[in-house]
Amino acid sequence: MTALPVHKLSDGVAWRSIAERPVAEPLPRGLDALWQRGSGIVGRWRARAPVFLREARLVEGMIGDREALGTRAFDEAVSEVRCAFLLGRAGAAEARLGLSLASVAARRTLGLTPHVEQIAAALALGSGACVEMATGEGKTLVGALAAALEGWRGRGCHIVTANDYLAGRDRETLAPMLALLGLTSGAIRAGSGSAQRREAYACDVTYCTCKEAAADALRDRIASRRWRTLADALVERALGLEGSPVGQRLLTRGQASAIVDEADAVLIDEAVTPLILSAPTHNTDQERIMREAAWIAGALAEGADYVVDRRFNDLRLSGAGLARVDESARALHGVWGGVRRRRELVDQALRVKEFFHEGAQYVIHDGKVVIVDESTGRLMPDRSWRQGLHQAVEAREGLEPTPIKDTLARISFQRYFRGYRRLSGMTGTAREVSGELWSVYGLPVVSIPRHEPCRRVDRAPVVRGSVEDRLGSIVAATLERHAKGQPVLIGTRTVEASERVGGLLRDAGVACEILNAVNEAREAGIIARAGERGAVTVATNMAGRGTDIALGDGVAGLGGLCVIVTEPHESSRLDRQLMGRSGRQGDPGETLRFVGMTDDLLRRHAPRLLWGAVQRIGVPGVVGRWLSRTAQRRAMRLARAQRLAVTRQDEWLEESLGFAGPE
Repeated sequence: MTALPVHKLSDGVAWRSIAERPVAEPLPRGLDALWQRGSGIVGRWRARAPVFLREARLVEGMIGDREALGTRAFDEAVSEVRCAFLLGRAGAAEARLGLSLASVAARRTLGLTPHVEQIAAALALGSGACVEMATGEGKTLVGALAAALEGWRGRGCHIVTANDYLAGRDRETLAPMLALLGLTSGAIRAGSGSAQRREAYACDVTYCTCKEAAADALRDRIASRRWRTLADALVERALGLEGSPVGQRLLTRGQASAIVDEADAVLIDEAVTPLILSAPTHNTDQERIMREAAWIAGALAEGADYVVDRRFNDLRLSGAGLARVDESARALHGVWGGVRRRRELVDQALRVKEFFHEGAQYVIHDGKVVIVDESTGRLMPDRSWRQGLHQAVEAREGLEPTPIKDTLARISFQRYFRGYRRLSGMTGTAREVSGELWSVYGLPVVSIPRHEPCRRVDRAPVVRGSVEDRLGSIVAATLERHAKGQPVLIGTRTVEASERVGGLLRDAGVACEILNAVNEAREAGIIARAGERGAVTVATNMAGRGTDIALGDGVAGLGGLCVIVTEPHESSRLDRQLMGRSGRQGDPGETLRFVGMTDDLLRRHAPRLLWGAVQRIGVPGVVGRWLSRTAQRRAMRLARAQRLAVTRQDEWLEESLGFAGPE
């Protein structure tokens, strides 16, 4: 990574980041919200794929002339177009010229020639859209093409990826192309120190994850909290009160531009949980209290002492249960003397007992409780549950509780990304959330057609009455395809389910690789081999995002990769993401989906009366499939309401506490 020394670029950049602090306007309500939805119809109509494809063909016609340029002439052409972007004089003509030069740079350094659809996607990103491209269509290169134009503006461009591995891999892969275009590049990882972060953020293009970028922005906000405006900071400096230079205290240089890869995961799925910076507090009685709560909860019986509503993941202590809690607490001391506090502690311990299970919500890794992202199946070692919940899980598992933490600052991912001056995104699954992307972020969705027609065969979902029947059908379908050498990728919702399916296959004599949060370090290698002849891979739905699955010799003639979705997810997008691992770039492929009438999705979100009738009498598969789709739609509506609640709470906290930026 090549960049100006931090001490030379620091203060000027820092002053500008203070002067231009991002301010996310509150989400519109009432008539304003209605107006925004109406304008979204117009905006999405204008941002159509044919418009960008026409522009892309013009760019494609310009590439040949630029390919003929020698090294010196090419550098001069890059310098000229970069000046236009730096001075804010770049229009449609300069964008076309810039993309033609970036395409030539990709060919010279990476051996890749962007096709028309990729250029159209880069143009759509430049217009501030969320681009939907099928899996395997080359979104990584598309992001680099668009980032080149943003980098030339001189204020930095963040390419936000799904995880640290992809951030490092993409930066390393694309650095030569960006360097040929006169751009510096860097990457932020979880273990990066302050100096490394400043250097990476000072680059023209910075690869990072949403958690790292948002956390660094919060750290800067804490460091500069006393400066309400740029004038405050300048007065402090003039009076000699600032201490260390501003540029050495701030990590980032503001939020000028962001291109979000896997935008649905980052902007939608991650948005349920706010990002919180916290510091540990010291409580010597904490471990004892948590263990005592776990002990009391363990002695209570479901039905007699408490009632569980598994449909809504809720429970309630009965009168008898409350009496038993009070009786058990008499032998204890400290906080147990307070009626309300002891009941809250036991209620929390009961929730851990009933709703938090190893292999589903968390795993035990290196003697610690590590949360598993239920949307992706990935480990989240940098996260913890709040309000003592994490410590309650540790106590139930017999581990030493980590210190409870005090909140220093918080921000929702919606509010963070709405603070970027220029925001765009790309993903393989956006149409299901196109309305939310517009209403929250102002992003129209542009669906770019495939470069090669899709040859994948999607089978109708198979409905089974119980989990055991569903798993038996999955094993039978796998054996049938494995017998002829067709590779199979089996997607599960949880770590526990992946281990169970893997065990059943091994019992049936089929060797398989298991990919889940426990062994995610081997993800790229496992997924890269998933398309080989006879391969059977069992994975949580983290599988293959950002990693190409190439078909082995002769596999295309066997029908290509077969993806089996073992049960529907709460969002149909996650099903489509998993199915998209097959049939990439015009390859043949096959997908199978299974639905069990006792699956968690139907139990929690299906219409209760109809679901109960199906359970009692059984119905044809068409009714079961309808029930599954209905449950998915209900689950997605509930998830959207939860995300909106996080945003509203964030806005309320900003108005009430006023710690996050100038008013």
